[in-house]
Amino acid sequence: MASESSLMENLQDHHLEGEGQHRNPSEVKMSQIVLPCHANNCRELSIGQLLKWMDCTACLSAERHAGCPCVTASVDDIYFEHTIGVGQVVNIKAKVNRAFNSSMEVGIEVSCEDLHSGRHWRVCQAFATFVARRTGTNKVQLKQVVPCTHREQVEHSLAAERRRMRLIHHDIMQDLLNNKTFQRSISEGGIVYVPGAESRDELAAVSTERTRVESVELVLPPHANHQVNTFGGQIMAWMENVANIAARGPSQVGDRLILKAIVNNTFKNSMEVGVCAEAYQGEEPLRHINSAFMTFEVLDENGRPRPLPPIKPEPQEGRRRYQEALARKKIRLDRKYIISCKQTEVPLSVPWDPSNQVYLSYNNVSALKMLAAKNSWVLSSKKNLVSLYTVEESQSLCFRVESEVDVPAHRAFTLVSDLSRRHEWDQHYTLCELLIRVNEDDCIYRVVTPSVGEGGKVQDFILLASRRLPCESGDPYVIALQSVTLPTHPPTEEFNRGEVVCAGFIIYEVSKSVSKISYYNQAGPGVLPYISTDIAGLSSSFYSTFCACSQYLMENRVTSPLLASATL
Repeated sequence: MASESSLMENLQDHHLEGEGQHRNPSEVKMSQIVLPCHANNCRELSIGQLLKWMDCTACLSAERHAGCPCVTASVDDIYFEHTIGVGQVVNIKAKVNRAFNSSMEVGIEVSCEDLHSGRHWRVCQAFATFVARRTGTNKVQLKQVVPCTHREQVEHSLAAERRRMRLIHHDIMQDLLNNKTFQRSISEGGIVYVPGAESRDELAAVSTERTRVESVELVLPPHANHQVNTFGGQIMAWMENVANIAARGPSQVGDRLILKAIVNNTFKNSMEVGVCAEAYQGEEPLRHINSAFMTFEVLDENGRPRPLPPIKPEPQEGRRRYQEALARKKIRLDRKYIISCKQTEVPLSVPWDPSNQVYLSYNNVSALKMLAAKNSWVLSSKKNLVSLYTVEESQSLCFRVESEVDVPAHRAFTLVSDLSRRHEWDQHYTLCELLIRVNEDDCIYRVVTPSVGEGGKVQDFILLASRRLPCESGDPYVIALQSVTLPTHPPTEEFNRGEVVCAGFIIYEVSKSVSKISYYNQAGPGVLPYISTDIAGLSSSFYSTFCACSQYLMENRVTSPLLASATL
């Protein structure tokens, strides 16, 4: 997702030794100078042409890794940050971040260069999914990507989270459309059409049918790729712009490609246009090829956003497209608000609701993985086999406590992720109550901790706990913790409401019976007092807490039959 750009920007500050000499074997670079034939009427590079170049570069990267033909399956949302003028140079870099069974994620970065001034600037970032096509009867099984640098390690880890979001995107849309609060907001904020009772705004509304456009393109050999299918980038160029593409099937030379476009909804200064591509040959029925949703911002002659008239959807299908456009806008805003801003810009305790849960969970896990991936950890103290590491940054102090235990990793994950039992081994947890079981991976808890000083108030936290099983062999178990706010549980006078910026456990399997457990915390004002004496070397409470954790894990190493039957 292009909205994840800030996470990638943060990676620029972290490099491993020798990273400058390393080059990913799947990396492909392309540079193009923008000619007048590539530009629109404003002498700016056509977005369709840029997408064509991006798809070509990404496909070469995918095929270099797979060693066989690949096709574009989908492209995540893309946010274009700057335009590119005629005479400027476009630099595109693509590489495979992670391979799954027969699909892989390719990361694409686009920058622009002005040869006369020497300026460089970022244009966009995208993540595309490619599928390897079998060439014979054998099933395609892609080789795994081996990350060699710090940045590759983080991208490899986050690719699993992005894949998880893609797989449940349809469910997110359906849940949002069925959400009563969302439906009520449509009724309150949208235009309700009552025959014979139209207001001035309603009379000025533009019928969606007036925005419908269709065009037919004949697919010729220059439009095909080396597999004699219509080049995916060419279809993107014909569709002019995409925000989210789902490729359903190949088009071939000789096809007639029908492109249909219609305005689904208008907002204050922007509109969503839906585009679909269908293909046919001769008398055969239409085949659905691609769908896209494009967001256009309308500017006046001075380059300022211009207000748009409302849209009047047609009954049934038009109304469905109208509501889905609102849902996609909310999803985009949630994703951009929660994920795209830099970690220092993310407000503490983002409000939780079911519609933004997926992105909060994603951000929760991603933030912990980013924290764990820092390569500037310094050993602060060590007692027996328990180590305390710290990272001091300009705006935060992060710490990591680490040790190995003689408990299988999966069992340790199950026990540690059950926060309702954490008070059994962690003296800083006096109470932990489950507030909402969102799904099997995410829960929201209220945690109460003792007062740091005499006579002070006890603290409470509202925490989102997100669990992740390993995506493949070698991946860790992850338990991420982050503060959220709930309208049902506002701060009270009795407690001092604390904030957890980023915390959690990462558990690696050392052997079948041994696991390495690392606890991370980006210490904020509410957490720092509990660890400050340890960091200063005046205490070793971290050691006693971790020893208590190890003892708890050992005592519960084997699931008791009574507990197992109760769980079932």
